[in-house]
Amino acid sequence: MTTPTPTTDGSTPGLRRVGLYATLVALALIFLVPLVWMVITSLKTYTAAQQIPPSWLPNPLAGYGYEQILNNSANPVLRWFLNSMLAATLHSALVLVTASLAAYSLARLRFRGRGVTFALIVGTLFIPPTSLIIPNFLIVDQLNWIDTLAVVVVPGAASAFGVFFLRQFFLSLPNELEEAATLDGANQWQIFYKVVLPLSRPALATLAVLSFLTNWNDFLWPIFVLFSPDQLTLPPGLGLLQGSYVTDYPVIMAGAVLASLPVLILFVLAQRHIIQGVSRSGLKG
Repeated sequence: MTTPTPTTDGSTPGLRRVGLYATLVALALIFLVPLVWMVITSLKTYTAAQQIPPSWLPNPLAGYGYEQILNNSANPVLRWFLNSMLAATLHSALVLVTASLAAYSLARLRFRGRGVTFALIVGTLFIPPTSLIIPNFLIVDQLNWIDTLAVVVVPGAASAFGVFFLRQFFLSLPNELEEAATLDGANQWQIFYKVVLPLSRPALATLAVLSFLTNWNDFLWPIFVLFSPDQLTLPPGLGLLQGSYVTDYPVIMAGAVLASLPVLILFVLAQRHIIQGVSRSGLKG
């Protein structure tokens, strides 16, 4: 029977593997327990949710919270959900268009001031977003976009992070592919559209997911520019479910579950592309 060879720190490989798995399980529990508790609370009655000590199992099992958010005409949660889906999807599409064009220009085209332009774009990442609320509000007010879907779609579509992220990915692509396309008679637009973009699907999928999540979770900006109940998006709308004197936990948690589902589904579907995109964009650790 052979004895496991100790590692440089004096521990055996088996013990290190056990420690690694224990750490991963602990981290998984830290992230999963709040989600599980959210789902369980959404399936309780109002009385059961107020019990002390709280119970991990909903007894009785009830759909009270979901009935309230689906049948409440004063707080149209489904309308808020659809508004958020449409706004986040359109916003992601705009970010992909603007960021991909700008990133390709900065990565492949040669022009005077290219480095300074890229530095200025990246420099905007250090500006606190809250400091831009008033200027952006004045602009969208002049455009008559207040309390419309455009006001939560267009602002922020010129993503400095998206330009930086895609530029790093474009720089990792071999120049020989574009040179071969040039020899075949392709112009710059054809090279970008038919060669570069198809090869950049992992990075584009990653940026689309990140842009979707940013818009989906945005709470502060919609509060300033959306006023009609039918025009609200989900994050500020869910805030209205909080009563002044009574907190209806099943209703709030049911709304949180509804808000979490698209995010979880999107991440599961795009997980492979996200890993590839980050690993090839120069952002990996």
